[in-house]
Amino acid sequence: MGSTTYDRLRDLELEIDGYEIERRELEVSSGFERITHTVCLEGVGERGQGEDITYEAQDQETMPTDLQLAGRWTVDSFSRHMDEHVLFPTAPVQHGSHDYRRWAFESAALDLALRQSGTNLGATLGREYKPVRFVVSTRLDIESWLKVCPELEFKLDPSSDWDDEQMASVAATDRVRTLDFKAYYKGTVVDTEPDPVLYRRVAETFPDAILEDVACTDETIAALRGFEDRLSWDAPIHSLADIDGLGLEPRYINIKPSRFGSVEGLFETIDACLERGIAMYGGGQFELGPGRLQIQALASLFYHDAPNDVAPGEYNAPDPQPDLPRSPLAPPKAPLGLGF
Repeated sequence: MGSTTYDRLRDLELEIDGYEIERRELEVSSGFERITHTVCLEGVGERGQGEDITYEAQDQETMPTDLQLAGRWTVDSFSRHMDEHVLFPTAPVQHGSHDYRRWAFESAALDLALRQSGTNLGATLGREYKPVRFVVSTRLDIESWLKVCPELEFKLDPSSDWDDEQMASVAATDRVRTLDFKAYYKGTVVDTEPDPVLYRRVAETFPDAILEDVACTDETIAALRGFEDRLSWDAPIHSLADIDGLGLEPRYINIKPSRFGSVEGLFETIDACLERGIAMYGGGQFELGPGRLQIQALASLFYHDAPNDVAPGEYNAPDPQPDLPRSPLAPPKAPLGLGF
C-alpha cells in the first residue's frame, strides 16, 4: 500500500508531564445513567483529551489514575508503551471495553501531539475539513423530530413489533438512511434476536437504506438474498482482520474509532476501506465529552457526505428541542488538535 496514513502520524512528538481524569454523567430517558471519563494528558502548557466510552457503570468506576505516562514520546512509542499497562483491575463486562479505554489514552496522546505542534489532524494528513452530514439515531417515532427539523435524516433500530402500517408510514417520509439490526450485542439492553421475516420486511419497505449488523445465519442470508449490496457491519469490527474475516467484501463499514483501540488500528482500517472502495460512515457511542467532536472531525476528513451517526450532543435529549444544530455541520474555522 506504500506510505500509509499512520506513517504521517507515528513520528509526531509529544511531552507528557502528567494526566487527569474527568468524569461526566447524564441521566437518559430509559433510567440509564450514562457515564464516561475524559483522559486529559498535560504537557508544555497544552492539554490533549480522549474519551473512554465504556458502557457499564461498574467498569467506569475503575479508571486507572497512576499509570506511568510522563516523558517524551512519539505517537508510535506511546502506543507501544500502552501495551505495558493494565487498564482494568479485573476483566470488564464487555471485552471490547479494553479497546474503548485504550482509545481514550491513545486519542488523548494524538490530540496532545498535534496541539504541541500547533497543528490539526487535517493539516497533518494533507486532507481538507468538509461539512459533515449527520443522521439522528432514534426509535420508530420520527414525527416529533421532523416537526422540529423537517430535513433530518435518521438511523433506526428495527424491532419485531414493527407492523407493516408503521413501517410504510415512516418509509414514506424518505428520511431513513440506515437500519441497525444490532445482532452482535450480547448481554446488553439493546440485544436483538435474528428475525429473518423482519429482515426481509424491512429490506423491502426501505429499499434504499443501509442494512447494518444483520446476523449471518442460513435463514437470515436467505431472507436478504438480493439485498447483499446494502449490508454493513459495525459492532463486530475492531480491526482490519475483522473485516477480512467476514467471509464477504462488505459494501459499507461503520467506523467507530474507539472500537479499534489504537490510532494505528483505526487508520489501517480506513486506508484499507479507501483502497478497496468500501464506503465508510461514522458512528457514535453516546459520547458526553471530546469524543463526539473527534468522531465529527474524522467524518469531516474521510467520509463527510455519508449518513454519519455523529449528531451533536443536543440530540441526546429524549425529546426534540428548538434550535437544534442542522446537518451538515460547518467545518471548523481554526481547528487545533484532533477535535472538530
